[in-house]
Amino acid sequence: MPKSADEKRDANNIPENERDYYLERLYPAYGNLSPRDIASRAAKQVCDNGLGVGPTGHGVYLDFQQAIERIGSSKVKDLYGNLFSMYGKITGEDPYKAPMRIYPAPHYTMGGLWVDYNLMTTIPGLYAIGEANFSDHGANRLGASALMQGLADGYFVLPQTISHYLATESHEKIDTNIDAFASVENEAEASIERLMAIGGKRSIDSFHRELGYLMWNHCGMSRNKAGLELALKQIPALREEFWQSICVCGNDETLNVSLEKAGRVADFMDLAETMCRDALMREESCGAHFREEHQAADGEAKRNDEDFLHVAAWEYQGEKKAPTLHKEKLDFDQVPLTGRSYK
Repeated sequence: MPKSADEKRDANNIPENERDYYLERLYPAYGNLSPRDIASRAAKQVCDNGLGVGPTGHGVYLDFQQAIERIGSSKVKDLYGNLFSMYGKITGEDPYKAPMRIYPAPHYTMGGLWVDYNLMTTIPGLYAIGEANFSDHGANRLGASALMQGLADGYFVLPQTISHYLATESHEKIDTNIDAFASVENEAEASIERLMAIGGKRSIDSFHRELGYLMWNHCGMSRNKAGLELALKQIPALREEFWQSICVCGNDETLNVSLEKAGRVADFMDLAETMCRDALMREESCGAHFREEHQAADGEAKRNDEDFLHVAAWEYQGEKKAPTLHKEKLDFDQVPLTGRSYK
């Protein structure tokens, strides 16, 4: 257990009776092998309760001492040497001798484009691979599996499918003298001019960090009604300040990474607001979406299949306008729906 600032002790000197192996306590059947969404929520809850470690209190200990004693440091090095090396360079601490300080981060945004068997989207000639594809995206997203999907798509699928497309299509020159092209081009140019003309004093990174911290707290590993409603008040205010105070260095006549990032952060504002709006609307806990008001007595996720057995898609309606919600019903004919429990 952490002490006050003047009482902090070396992690190795914390007595066994003062340690809280919270995953083993909460999920005795799985312990440290609990799924990472559960483990992440539990770690954040521990820190939110004032039991976090490290300078900011945003951390829990990952102790390899027993593993090192059981299989030896050389075997641990074979398994995790690269990770331990990076940790040592970042923190100045030796993870072979002292517990590592870790803290969970929300899962990256989950969403994707529909693709056919050849990984082509509904737009002829536009392919999507790895993270960007899968019609019911989000159901199978894990760090390693996502990486492997990108590698498999890029190495084994696309060389066959794209080459076939290129060999069988006439590929006539696209006519850009059409209203749709001109409209998008004018919209992009107007956005660039708007960003360059602001001339404010606040950095792009400061807005990015503030938005990230806001989402981390209110739409991260777990969400609740009060937090989401607060976020939906704060994000528009932050967006307003962004468009008044942002400072974009350089010019728009050459490659400008500052301008590129400003455009991305502007998009993040809209994405963040949509995520919070969707999370507030979805009165259930399911997958990576965990609403604190919707959990079983033992803390497990509680789905609401009666009202939310559908895919939700929000259609952008323009700046300062509420998006439109579209629903597509999900039917499960082959696999029965069952609840998930790790207790």
